[in-house]
Amino acid sequence: MGWLTFGYFVSYIPYAMLVKALSSGVTPLSTQPVNGFELMPAAVLGQLAAMTVFLGLTGRWRHMRRSRIGRARIPVPGRETLVAGFFASLIIGSTTMNYTFSGVSILFMLLLMRGGVLVLSPLVDMTRKRRVTTSSWVALCLSLIAVSVALGDVHSYSLTLAAALSVLTYLVGYLGRFEIMIRVAKNGVVATDRRYFVEEHVAAPVCLALLLGAGALAGQPQLSAGFTTFLGTPAALAAAGIGVAYEVLFVFASLIYLDRREYTWGVPAWAFASLMSGLVASFSLAWLAGLQAPGTSQLIALAFGVGAAGALSYPSAAVWWRTRSTGAACRVLFVCGGNTSRSPMAEVIAWAQAAEAGVAHLFRFSSAGVATTQPASPMTPGARSALAELGLQRVPGRGNPRRHRSRPVTPELCRVSFVIYCMTRAHRDRVIAMAPEAEGRTLCLDPRRDIPNPEGQPPDVYRRCARHIQRSVHVRLRELVGGPEGAAAPLSDEGDYG
Repeated sequence: MGWLTFGYFVSYIPYAMLVKALSSGVTPLSTQPVNGFELMPAAVLGQLAAMTVFLGLTGRWRHMRRSRIGRARIPVPGRETLVAGFFASLIIGSTTMNYTFSGVSILFMLLLMRGGVLVLSPLVDMTRKRRVTTSSWVALCLSLIAVSVALGDVHSYSLTLAAALSVLTYLVGYLGRFEIMIRVAKNGVVATDRRYFVEEHVAAPVCLALLLGAGALAGQPQLSAGFTTFLGTPAALAAAGIGVAYEVLFVFASLIYLDRREYTWGVPAWAFASLMSGLVASFSLAWLAGLQAPGTSQLIALAFGVGAAGALSYPSAAVWWRTRSTGAACRVLFVCGGNTSRSPMAEVIAWAQAAEAGVAHLFRFSSAGVATTQPASPMTPGARSALAELGLQRVPGRGNPRRHRSRPVTPELCRVSFVIYCMTRAHRDRVIAMAPEAEGRTLCLDPRRDIPNPEGQPPDVYRRCARHIQRSVHVRLRELVGGPEGAAAPLSDEGDYG
């Protein structure tokens, strides 16, 4: 997340400066101000070209789904990612337009946009019936103060109706995009997130180009000029550069949002990075081109905006600090059906791997079941035998298989757990139904496939189940502690079982 935030910060500065400089007529390629609608066609063509190069060079286009047309199977976005791309196109277009309005600074428009998204975060959680924390309400209040202070600086800006409608379009775009993203992606399944990233990435600039083209055909004069006469001017190169710069920051922003953790991880980092980049861009243009610097009230509003981002990030930051700096335990819960085979095996294996890596003091592993009919039952003999073949029959301390007693999952267990790993997607659905606020941190232990129940099966099935869990726990622990990719020798994949 840190590197993605830094990349977003660095890429946003040239984008914002280029848009504002071109629309203000202070670039070497154009000494006359360029209308926002006029530069948009060249900008979207630049983004389309950069997107094609990026997906082609990285090979990410292969993650798209395929549709058969005749004998050919061509990559196409799905219906939901196509709609998400439409909402993203609203964000792209309105963001660029917001920096082209005269009489308002980059920082001022950023405060309106980012403040609006920070306000949306707890409200979206409420509509999805998630528990809204105190820190979210604090962030909401600070965001409202930031926007109010910025709007109160009446001597430093001229907010037109067109600019206000552009900001509203921007917020509608984010509301729709986040709603779809959280429904079809952002679940820790790498393949799903990669497909969503690529398909939305392709759909967004294409949708924007179609919207701009429709406006030009409808007779909008600046758009018509943007698709015709403007493309033959030197300023068109600068406008295309806007699209290329946006493509870079779009990659970083999308990866931030798609992080499997809740939006309170992504939104504060994104908001803080963009506000800081807006500050740098505004003062850089004031120094280099003589444009008006942000007023004192806008800087005060910026402080409130940064405070809102900090308030939203507080819960996650507090957990990180306790776990990484003070050595406090990170609670990890494993969930299966009856809590007598799979989840207790995962608990024992996790304790053993954490102890071997020297990080056991950072964790508290536990397990529970969504269908525990007989609480306090011991681990099944087949599960203990499978662990014994892995050399884990006498794990000292909390990870001893013979000490395990089954228990049901409760909302309180979910609330205090930093992350919840389920053996199947059905188990995950049961946990989320019980504790909706834990959705963002409830994942499948193996994101690629379910781990079937070995109970009642031959010993060989238990052994393969234990090895499957061992591999999956190793990957998940490596994610939590940030260890190297090759921290332990990988086990061979012995296929499905059960």
